[in-house]
Amino acid sequence: MPIPYYLAQTYAWAYLRPRAVRLLDREIVVNAILWGNYHRLVQAACTQFRRGEHVLQAASVYGSQPSRLADHLGPTGRLTVLDVSRLQVERLRAKLATRANASVRLADATAPGRESYDGVCCFFLLHEMPDAYKRRTVNALLARLKPGGRAVFVDYAGPRWFHPLRGLMWLVNRWLEPYAASLWRNPISSFADQAGQFDWNERRLFLGLYQVVVARRRGLSG
Repeated sequence: MPIPYYLAQTYAWAYLRPRAVRLLDREIVVNAILWGNYHRLVQAACTQFRRGEHVLQAASVYGSQPSRLADHLGPTGRLTVLDVSRLQVERLRAKLATRANASVRLADATAPGRESYDGVCCFFLLHEMPDAYKRRTVNALLARLKPGGRAVFVDYAGPRWFHPLRGLMWLVNRWLEPYAASLWRNPISSFADQAGQFDWNERRLFLGLYQVVVARRRGLSG
């Protein structure tokens, strides 16, 4: 499977090089990158899903997030994670080896397959994508939801004007995250072509720097 150009050009150092992956895939590192908010954000995502549900996650995530989501869904639930990088797939399979309810497969988030899910989790993925890929990913993930199903997007957002880290985060985006500034300006719902088919709820954390957006497909579940 070809690696998307934006991933190869901008994020190879973080996701496609084994030595860097071993360094970055640590709880202390990801928590520091998120200014101590990693566990709070993971919890905010997990609590949107119920035990026994089948949830699709749009990419591998560093740290314990995939394991915690699998545990949250319980033995009667299922977690399916996809990633476009073979290195990420292999590493996550090893991390989830003791979770019988979790599986990982090689796939692009813009083409997640034809199966329908009770829920979808997209955890800090959209900010790494150009807007065209954001739109394709959001549309593809929403299309996989059953009636009543929920898509949970956790990502960066535009911090409040008085946030003490606002200037620093602007510089970080300019240097390392060239596609993240779009989420400062545009709501995630704006990337959904059929946004009207969903009920949208947005919650901001850490003075607006992070957002938890839930899109629920209208209609009865089950």
